[in-house]
Amino acid sequence: MTHPALADWQLNLSPGVTPISHDVYDLHMAVIAICTGIAVVVYGMLAFIIIRYRRSKGAVAAHFSDNNKVEIVWTVVPFLLLCAIAVPATRVLFDMDDYDAADVTIKITGHQWYWQYQYLDQGVEFYSNLSTPPAQFAGSAARGEWYLLEVDRPLVLPVGKKVRFLVTSNDVIHSWWVPQLGVKRDAIPGFVHEA
Repeated sequence: MTHPALADWQLNLSPGVTPISHDVYDLHMAVIAICTGIAVVVYGMLAFIIIRYRRSKGAVAAHFSDNNKVEIVWTVVPFLLLCAIAVPATRVLFDMDDYDAADVTIKITGHQWYWQYQYLDQGVEFYSNLSTPPAQFAGSAARGEWYLLEVDRPLVLPVGKKVRFLVTSNDVIHSWWVPQLGVKRDAIPGFVHEA
């Protein structure tokens, strides 16, 4: 049985196709789980306190100046939660910035409305333009599955190889993003960013 409710949710990250993109996805899901747990605890306690100590039940506010146990708990618990996020996040960031021993190096130059790709080791160079039909822009035709993603000459990458991207721009700031690879770099004139 097919039903829209059984489809993948459109508001999440895609798991990707590379080990780095899988690590980014796993980190994202872990942080979401931690944040959801924090929200459930905080809002649950807030709802409990609002209901239990409401004025209509005759609750009287307690007057005290400090509680060392509570202060230790609300200092140590957030510290441990931040460590639980920071340690894997740092590992993923270091893995993302590992450019050593790349099998292929590709220079990507952003131009207004198109990209230039150069396989530096192979001497191959080409331009890639957006090829979405104009009727889809105007709304007179239905948007295709690859709306605003289809190009006339796509970049082809080897499977199972480590690829190094050098991203720059020839004119204005661009954003080169491939969600399935877990890569997003800004192309800025005069700067070369690695990915």
